[in-house]
Amino acid sequence: MDSVLTALLAQVTASPGGQPGGGFLGSPLIMLGLIGFVFYFVIFRPQAKQAKEHKRFVDELKKGDEVLTQGGMIGVIHAVDDRTITLDVGGGTKVRVVKAQVAGPWKAVEAQAKTEARK
Repeated sequence: MDSVLTALLAQVTASPGGQPGGGFLGSPLIMLGLIGFVFYFVIFRPQAKQAKEHKRFVDELKKGDEVLTQGGMIGVIHAVDDRTITLDVGGGTKVRVVKAQVAGPWKAVEAQAKTEARK
């Protein structure tokens, strides 16, 4: 059994030119580069794009928009400040919320829920 393992290791580490380990160092670096490339296009780039779209949405908030917060509150924007908005959540109740905590427009979330319910 040991001789088979030794023969296998000798074939793996020997390069065609007779120098041991000739192609061993290049292969892991190429694989690591490919993995980094895939991670960039599958994870990091879409996340950055989504963050940019959310920032643009938050910057364009105006009075009268119906929004959903990340805390789950639905309300109509009553006032917009630099870093906060005031939501009218119904019954005359107004709540100040940090702009970054607005998840999105309520109508878009409601429409998405209806299409998922049909499936």
